[in-house]
Amino acid sequence: MVESEIDEKLREIILSHKLVPKHEILSKEEANKVIEKYAGGDKYKLPYIKRTDPVVRALGAKPGDVIKITRKSPTAGESVYYRLVI
Repeated sequence: MVESEIDEKLREIILSHKLVPKHEILSKEEANKVIEKYAGGDKYKLPYIKRTDPVVRALGAKPGDVIKITRKSPTAGESVYYRLVI
């Protein structure tokens, strides 16, 4: 196996693990709407997630990106969280 194949396999393992909720990088337009709605226009008021987080690295997110995390909940059904990559 070459390094890129190993990286791809590790990425697949991380993102498909049953304890890892769904993560997705928002488009700039979606991110701006979220920042306006939940952070009053200041993206630094969103909760942070480090760029060294294994899921963030697997997604290829960069500092400044906004990540949408969708968690399954037995009581609420689904809960959505937003994090700013730092």
